[in-house]
Amino acid sequence: MGRPLLSGARPFSIAIFQSSFLSYRPHLLRSPLLTPPRSSFNLARSPFSSQSPALTASLRWYEDVPTMTDLPAVEGLTLHSTNESSKFPNCYPSLNPVDIYREHIAEKLGAATGIDAEKIYARLQWTNTLDKGDLVLPVPSLQIKKNPAELCKELAEKFPESDLVQPPTSFGVHLQFFFKPQGLTSTVISRILKEKEVYGTNGNQGLRDPSDPAKGKKKMIVEFSSPNIAKPFHAGHLRSTIIGGFLANLYTVMGWDVIKMNYLGDWGKQYGLLANGYKHFGDEQKLLQDPINHLFDVYVKINNVVAEHDAPIKELKEQVKAKKEKNEDVAALEQELAKLVEVSEDEKARRYFKSMEDGDEEALALWRRFRDLSIQKYKQTYARLNIDFDVYSGESQIKNESMAAAYKTMEEKNVSEKSDGAVIVDFTKHGAKKLGKAIIVRKDGTPLYLTRDIGAITERDEAYHFDKMIYVVAAQQDLHLAQLFKVTELMGHKDLASRCQHVNFGMVRGMSTRKGTVKFLDDILRDVGDKMHEVMKKNQEKYEQVENPEQTADILGITSVMVQDMTGKRVNGYDFNLDAMTSFEGDTGPYLQYAHARLCSIVRKSGLNIDELDSANLDLLTERHAHDLARLLAQWPDTLLNTTRTLEPTTVLTYLFRMTHILSSSYDVLKVVGSEPEVKKARMALYESARQVLHNGMRVLGLSPVQRM
Repeated sequence: MGRPLLSGARPFSIAIFQSSFLSYRPHLLRSPLLTPPRSSFNLARSPFSSQSPALTASLRWYEDVPTMTDLPAVEGLTLHSTNESSKFPNCYPSLNPVDIYREHIAEKLGAATGIDAEKIYARLQWTNTLDKGDLVLPVPSLQIKKNPAELCKELAEKFPESDLVQPPTSFGVHLQFFFKPQGLTSTVISRILKEKEVYGTNGNQGLRDPSDPAKGKKKMIVEFSSPNIAKPFHAGHLRSTIIGGFLANLYTVMGWDVIKMNYLGDWGKQYGLLANGYKHFGDEQKLLQDPINHLFDVYVKINNVVAEHDAPIKELKEQVKAKKEKNEDVAALEQELAKLVEVSEDEKARRYFKSMEDGDEEALALWRRFRDLSIQKYKQTYARLNIDFDVYSGESQIKNESMAAAYKTMEEKNVSEKSDGAVIVDFTKHGAKKLGKAIIVRKDGTPLYLTRDIGAITERDEAYHFDKMIYVVAAQQDLHLAQLFKVTELMGHKDLASRCQHVNFGMVRGMSTRKGTVKFLDDILRDVGDKMHEVMKKNQEKYEQVENPEQTADILGITSVMVQDMTGKRVNGYDFNLDAMTSFEGDTGPYLQYAHARLCSIVRKSGLNIDELDSANLDLLTERHAHDLARLLAQWPDTLLNTTRTLEPTTVLTYLFRMTHILSSSYDVLKVVGSEPEVKKARMALYESARQVLHNGMRVLGLSPVQRM
């Protein structure tokens, strides 16, 4: 019911907004290719019973599963691949200019020293700072029985004269290689001007077999966001949405078939509570104008009524308990308690949800309406964050049969056991002491989230035959996901478990707006947008040149929030700081957008046609600033490839900020306006290349680059 919690379900409240990300986990969704099931089962009432026809007929899907045969639909994300082959693994010189140099260094050094060239190639590393070289070879990694420092000097001396790289230098036990600037500058800039959006992408990475493209692409499922229907998309869902969207973009430009899944909390007793509350507090006009916030208001009001009813029920329960301890007669009190429970809103909600499970069409029609309106609103919010989903589903879709089959398999393979009327998995008996114990089925015969997850993971594998699946879920649920993967393995699906990965993240502290009270994401985005609008108005001349200042301010505000979220490593939490994130000082979202807008301004002021820059004489770029910028631009393909290993948005973001720092120090040295015509054209080619890479990187991060601000 709703989203899974480590300690079981709890009522929704404003306090949740101020909690950690304990409950912000994307649920598993089932494939629309499968028959829509009921979301819960009770072992006591025949879990193997057939699906309710009324419920089956009531459910519909909001998106079809895409064929995944075309290029990605997300604007700005395209890719290219190559049929070239190399004796070196994962080497694509036509896609990655640095691979030209890796190949060259490996062959030259191998021929001069007798060391296997493939061994050298595999150990060449890129550097974090340009002063350390363009590539570096950690000599100890060659595993040659010789003093590493002495061997390093020996290799440097033996490296032959080269047209591409300067004589290497030995730095301790590292052999540093610096590319000769002129050739690199011409190669990189020419490629970027030609390839534009596809520069840096590598469709070969996503092929099942790069030597045989006919075998197709690897399939990736990224499950993320997953809010609860009829409740606001609040700040707690922010990190899962941003990180999940980024990972989907990353794997898309690296050639994978990516399916973005949103598994909504769309089933459970809370919908009975909401429906009954709507009868008392609902307003048709408000529902149509602002569905989610109105439904939330209704939900809060009906929960207040529940709290009022719960107080005397709780008091009577305590009285019954006290009398039982004294062996006194409690029949009258229990009769009074039963009457109170019978008319309580909580019991009414339970009965209403039971009618939904039994297929009552009137109840399901209202549920469908709430679901439809909520998803429409979610889509609007996702669009502001440059997020779209291939599949929307929900808890209501998990098959009874899948959960029952999972339970039966666990029983047959002695994975589960009975304990005080419940069914549990004791991981300590299966060589995983750190995972403790997990309840699979409650005493009353109803399943827990782990059971749903197990049933759903097998359904999804059958429907999609994925090569990899990523769950973008808060670090507070590390244990839950570890238990899920281990149970899947113990059930005999070791391969399936190995294809699943949990990408976790820390929590946000102090999430609020300037008013200090509003917690909903739309309000936060509106607040940062308003603040950026105020900043823009301070420069009236530039403000008047912006075609749509309100929209630009909104983009800047969203960029502020997203960049602050992606600045540090995922697992680290951070303090939500409105003033810091909207500042133009330091490595912030507005500064990144400013860097892109400034490059666009240089293009406009140059008066040059960017489509004619490919004829520029790049030999005129002799300054060190130009060479350093070109060296960094050459690293963009490696940055993307490395990010598929780190799965950290900050890997890309740090690269982009490094580039903007070099840019800001270059403007006074590499002036465009006022330069000689051919020099002007060459420098403009450099700046347009930098703008393109900055644009490409921002799009992978999910940002919308602005041209004026």
